[in-house]
Amino acid sequence: MVANQAQSPSVHHKTVNPLAAKLQLRLDPDQLTNCMRCGFCLPACPTFAETGIEAESPRGRIALMKAVADGIMEPDRAFEEQMNHCLGCRACEPACPADVKYGRLLEQARDAIEDHTERHSIGVKLSRHAAFKKLFPNQKRMKLIGRSLQWYQQSGLQKFARQSGAMKLFPKHMQAMEKILPEASGQGIVEQIGTRHPAKGERIATVALFRGCLMDVLFTSTNRHTVDLLTEAGFEVVIPEEQNCCGALHAHSGEAEMARSLARQNVQVFKDAGVEFIVSNAGGCGALLVEYDHLLHEDPTWKEDASWFAAHVIDISELLVRHGRLPEFHNEDVSIRITYQDSCHLRNVMRTSDAPRQLMKQVKGVTYAEMKDADRCCGSAGIYNLTQPEMAGQILDHKMEHVRDTQAQVLLTSNPGCLLQMKHGIEQHGLRDQMQAVHIVDFLHDHMHPSRK
Repeated sequence: MVANQAQSPSVHHKTVNPLAAKLQLRLDPDQLTNCMRCGFCLPACPTFAETGIEAESPRGRIALMKAVADGIMEPDRAFEEQMNHCLGCRACEPACPADVKYGRLLEQARDAIEDHTERHSIGVKLSRHAAFKKLFPNQKRMKLIGRSLQWYQQSGLQKFARQSGAMKLFPKHMQAMEKILPEASGQGIVEQIGTRHPAKGERIATVALFRGCLMDVLFTSTNRHTVDLLTEAGFEVVIPEEQNCCGALHAHSGEAEMARSLARQNVQVFKDAGVEFIVSNAGGCGALLVEYDHLLHEDPTWKEDASWFAAHVIDISELLVRHGRLPEFHNEDVSIRITYQDSCHLRNVMRTSDAPRQLMKQVKGVTYAEMKDADRCCGSAGIYNLTQPEMAGQILDHKMEHVRDTQAQVLLTSNPGCLLQMKHGIEQHGLRDQMQAVHIVDFLHDHMHPSRK
């Protein structure tokens, strides 16, 4: 009887929304049910702080995910917008008593959304394909971009574009980013200084530098200064030439399979290097590198090596404080006042916040002022300030109020995206004559004893 009813044409079967079906497969049921709805995450969440709306909180977004996974609701446009409106700063994770891995749930949701979303225009689809699959994974193309930007900056075209008003043709947030663009380079660190650098004095350990993709063309000097600090502190440094983009932007933007592909290559390259530590100087990169074990946990071929890789990743500040011979740092000019903006991923994922502060306080002649809410996101969040400029701008405005209150002359951070965002804030709030934003590595390098540089 049951079989006959199942075959009857009068019985209607509900069509399952394909995105809902994909979300049911992708979302980790354990993490969904671990959320106790206690609300400890609410005060830690920047978007909830800005809006006061429950759906703009980690608890609210998890509730939406669970409702979809349980078949209670279908994922509509509003659902997609909420998932994309999250900064992904993961400040909720240290605040969560149940240790819910919210960042992983968010990446799983975004990955499913990108497979099925119909919101992207042809232009957006082409741009995503070009950036995520053709540009970031290809170091030669990244260097071509670097050479192009370098020519733009040095040929006089940048000056002409600004003076002629041509930049006004671009959106305001693009104009703002152009103003604070660092000096680009068409040569990465390997082309500039080579792949192996001996320790000064007795060798403590051999470490490998993760050079990054954007770091290698926009912050090449920071990579060079990283090598100088490491060798001075007693580490032999190797820079594996075949390493690739970490995949963080891919993972955060719903391109999980591409992130896994990049991870496999990096795991192999660094395992072959035979090093004791893998050093990151960018909080955003380091946060994904340290989770390669999770990224590849379903791949039996790579699972073990990915676990080895993740266990050996460390931020430069943590390595210097925990294992290095710290060089002497001294400010030879008039006494300066400094403050620090945490990199969200360095603090919330890599759980490194004390080490950078310890290093800054080692610099003689410097006064350190702790910023209020230094642990709250600045609004950069990868490419969030480009995709969600309105919310990013609100968050940055409140951040700059706290920055101004420190009365610091130098604002330090440990991530290139945060650095650019803080430079933008300084420019936007008219603080250029009072303050500068600097990567902590560059600051420490500039204040090493002159004989050590």
